This record gives sequence, C-alpha cells and structure tokens, in this order.
Amino acid sequence: MSREKQVDTIAPQGRSRSFRGPRYQPLRRAVKIPVWGDLGIRLGLALFLISIVVMIHWWDREGLVDNLDGEVSFLDVIYFTMISITTTGFGDIAPISDRARLVEAVIVTPIRFAVFFIFVGTAYNFIIKRSWEKWRMARIQEQLSQHIVVLGFGISGSQSVDELIERGTDPSCIVVIDPSEERLHDAERLGCNVMAADATRDETLKAVHIDQAQNVLVSAGRDDTSILIVLTVRALAPHVPISVVVRADDNESLARQAGANNVINPVKFTGLLLAGSAKGAHIAEYLADLASVSGRVQLIEREVTEAECGKSIGELSSGGRGLRVYRNGEALGFWESECQALQTGDVIVEIVPTVTGEQKGDGSD
Repeated sequence: MSREKQVDTIAPQGRSRSFRGPRYQPLRRAVKIPVWGDLGIRLGLALFLISIVVMIHWWDREGLVDNLDGEVSFLDVIYFTMISITTTGFGDIAPISDRARLVEAVIVTPIRFAVFFIFVGTAYNFIIKRSWEKWRMARIQEQLSQHIVVLGFGISGSQSVDELIERGTDPSCIVVIDPSEERLHDAERLGCNVMAADATRDETLKAVHIDQAQNVLVSAGRDDTSILIVLTVRALAPHVPISVVVRADDNESLARQAGANNVINPVKFTGLLLAGSAKGAHIAEYLADLASVSGRVQLIEREVTEAECGKSIGELSSGGRGLRVYRNGEALGFWESECQALQTGDVIVEIVPTVTGEQKGDGSD
C-alpha cells in the first residue's frame, strides 16, 4: 500500500483527501511599531520625498529664475522647494522654461500631494484622533453606572448581548471588552460601548468602572482565562454579580471559588437538552422557549413584592407560575410548605407569558 493510500484510510469522511502541495498558511507575525517609531517613519518618508524634489530642482536649476539677483544657488533651490511643496508661492523664484514647468506639473505636484497627506495623516493620528478618542471616552465614562459589562464577544458573549437587547436593555448601557477589533465592530453596530483591551488587566476594568456595574458577564473562550478574569473582577468589585461560562466540569468549582455568582456550562446544558429530548419530543423546545425572550413564555427572577408577602407562591400578583423561592440562600420548591407564606426578601423564580406587541395593544384598548 502506498503512503498516499495509507493517509487516505485515516482521513475523516467528507474531507478532501488530496495531500499534494502545501497545506499550511504562510508564516507571519504581527509587527508592533511604537508611537515614536511610527512618527519617525512618517517624517523620514516626507523628508525623503522633499529631498527628491530638491535634487530635481537642482538638476533643472537652469529652468528657474531668481527675480532678486538672477542667480539660483543651492540655498535658493531648497527655499524654492519648500515654498513649492507648501504651495506658498511668493513669486521671487519661478520656473520659466517649458521643461521646468513640466517637471513641476508632472513630478513635483504628485510629490506635493503625497507630503501633504503624510502631514495631515500624522496630525490626525497623533493629535486630532487621540484627543477626540480621549474626549469621547471621558464622556462615556461619566455615564457608566449600573451598566452591564460583557468580557469576551465570541459566540456566547455575542448571543448574550443580542438577548439582552431583545429583553429591552439599552445598548448604550452595555460595555463590551474584547481584544479582537473585528468582533468589536459587530458590537459597535449594535450600539454598545466597546473597548479593545485585555480584560485580565486591572486598568482595563477600572476604565469601564467595573465597581459600578450592574452585572458582569464573562465568556473569554478559555476556562483558565475566564477564571482569571473573574478573580480580577472580584478583587476590584466585591459586590457586583458575576456570571461566567466554563466548559469543563472540574472548572465549575474553581470559577465559584474565584468569585462567580453564576457558573454556566454550555456543554452540560446541551447534554441536558439532548437527554430531555429522548424522554419527550417537546421538552427541549420548551426549555429553549423559557430561556429566550422571543418564546411564548419567559423564565424570570425577581424579589417578592410587599403585596405578595404572606401569600403562597401560587398567588403571585404578576399572574405567573411560581417555581422556586430563594430564602436566606436556600432553594425552596413550590410544593414545600415554606412557599405557602412568602416573606420580605424572598427571591422568586417564575414563568410568565411573553408580552407581544399585539397583547400590549389589546391591553391598552
């Protein structure tokens, strides 16, 4: 058996089995240029273009005339180049021959535009843009309070932001932090505040006023990174609720020890849906219905109202179906006797019908 056939026997079905030619991406590495290095490159390029114009003018100096003394020296050439590049044009030195004017039109003018754009671009990047971004960030920071911070805008993070907006959360009250500019473009189109940064750094979280946040949602894509982010957030914001996504069962306890209030394992939840579908055709559909705001019913959590104190969990003023009561950190089912008399401070988990646009209209008529 040939080597190619041996490889084909272990290739997964549905994949291309041809291994001829290179099957790797070109080797590359991000180039990190410091601010002053970038500035030096821009200025160096501008000086290089100006020196080319000086050389051209010096070579064609016979086509220039000096209206003061009639002689064009090297200093006059430098002077004429600078006033020509900057389009100042005092008129004391001017091209008089057809060749000199052709050089000015065909060669010097494009270089003049190139130098102009270099200086304008440099001024924009290093002065105007940075000042504008600092001003905008300061204005956004002033309004950050009781906001939701989403750390990681991958699949889970983006889905959570979409669901929050569907549930009525103002996108301007959502802050998304992710190192990927491409992902942040999607979040920015939704109207969210975005920051391209490392969420494990204290200065990043302080910049978004993490201690004043209403909730923090962590989905970094890796369990170790997510747990490190939870540790950092908990150190800076001891009382802010934190929800984190982890994918390994043995990391759930670590995430809770790090300070997470809610630990979500999508792999385990998917398994629950699969197992439920095996016991009933509609169980998985109903669970998804409960979790999404677009379904017919919603699963919500709220504090008991003053009017509901003393009543049973089956007599909620919202008209919903009470499922569970959290009292002093203990979960109580609707069938337990403690749920027959709600108390101040109880947290209720209930199912309520989703209010659609038509239902809202019917209720107002």
